[in-house]
Amino acid sequence: MKKLFAIFGNPVSHSRSPIMHNCVFKNLNYNASYTRVHLLDGSKLRDTFFKLGLSGANITVPHKEAAYEACDEVRGFASTVGVVNTLINEDGKLIGYNTDADGFMYAIKEFEHIKNILVLGAGGTSKALVSRFLQENIKVTVVNRSKSRLSYFKDLNITSYTWENFKLSKYDLVVNTTSAGLKDENLPCPKDMINEILDSSSYVADVIYGKLTPFLHLAQKKNITYKDGADMLLGQGILANELFVNFELNKKDIKVQMAKSFLL
Repeated sequence: MKKLFAIFGNPVSHSRSPIMHNCVFKNLNYNASYTRVHLLDGSKLRDTFFKLGLSGANITVPHKEAAYEACDEVRGFASTVGVVNTLINEDGKLIGYNTDADGFMYAIKEFEHIKNILVLGAGGTSKALVSRFLQENIKVTVVNRSKSRLSYFKDLNITSYTWENFKLSKYDLVVNTTSAGLKDENLPCPKDMINEILDSSSYVADVIYGKLTPFLHLAQKKNITYKDGADMLLGQGILANELFVNFELNKKDIKVQMAKSFLL
């Protein structure tokens, strides 16, 4: 029987995930297909998942924390961080995983001597990355527009600021985890602040992929080495696909076919 997978998000029309996973399924003769689901209300995620008869799904902004709440069981790193980006239907139970963080570590492995990271934003992706950085004994600072979402980071004894009380330091890497620049030309925080941050940074990364965001454009103008989210997307996609196919396909084969999808 053919399996059906999907990505849930708002927005979701930009997502490359269907191309990536369908490329693997088609070229490795796995009987499955993958589609997009534009979901406005995260509380409807579980019902929608089962109504569509899905075998699994990926979750993108802004529903990763809602996905955690929707699960019957959460495994691995996702249970540590409380953020889910991959769902598996296991005999009618919703099992949650997080492949974002390891995907990001895969993406930045070419950056050298990363000891101090500034993370812009305090949503689900930020939580996952920050928790993973701590596992690697990397010093982390978080800055977010509002104070309300910073309590998670303060509980981890992480230095965290709002735009108003931000204190500049020197950073090896600055990561934008906000949606600024995804469907607009916004910066993740005020321009004067971004300029100061970039002038004190060695590397820059954005989790948004497929376009040069205003944030990355500014880094480019300053001749700072930068990456968009494409390698993170590939890294997390490979790990998610392994879960989708229940490890029946070879990981190297998945990587080869998924990497090809970025040329389409």
